[in-house]
Amino acid sequence: MTLEQIKQWVGTRPTLADALGIELTALTDDYLEGRMPVDGRTHQPMGLLHGGASVALAETLGSIGAATKLDPTKQACVGLEINANHIKGVRDGHVIGRATALHVGRSTQVWEIRITHEETGALVCISRITMAVIDLPSGKPQA
Repeated sequence: MTLEQIKQWVGTRPTLADALGIELTALTDDYLEGRMPVDGRTHQPMGLLHGGASVALAETLGSIGAATKLDPTKQACVGLEINANHIKGVRDGHVIGRATALHVGRSTQVWEIRITHEETGALVCISRITMAVIDLPSGKPQA
């Protein structure tokens, strides 16, 4: 899949990623990258990036990254577990998430997502997601 194909596939229906302003920015053989604004959509009441928004970015990137490693007509990935360590607060600008596969197996995948502040490069959050690989019924592509 190319980045444009993924954007078309993801953009077929409204999602949490749309509500949070998440956009996919880069895809290589090694990682998937995305960008999210730090603004009223993603703030917690004290004006900082909400930890849940960071986790939503991490899960979005890890899940889409995992899907790129499969044949979407035969298999899909579903989340088993996600964790996150929030390292540094951010009040504005954008954060960049980079999802990298640590393990791509037959039945599971493990992805690490590092979220940094776009302007300073400071590490904001580090997350790890474990995905289960499931077989789809014959002829039913992943939705």
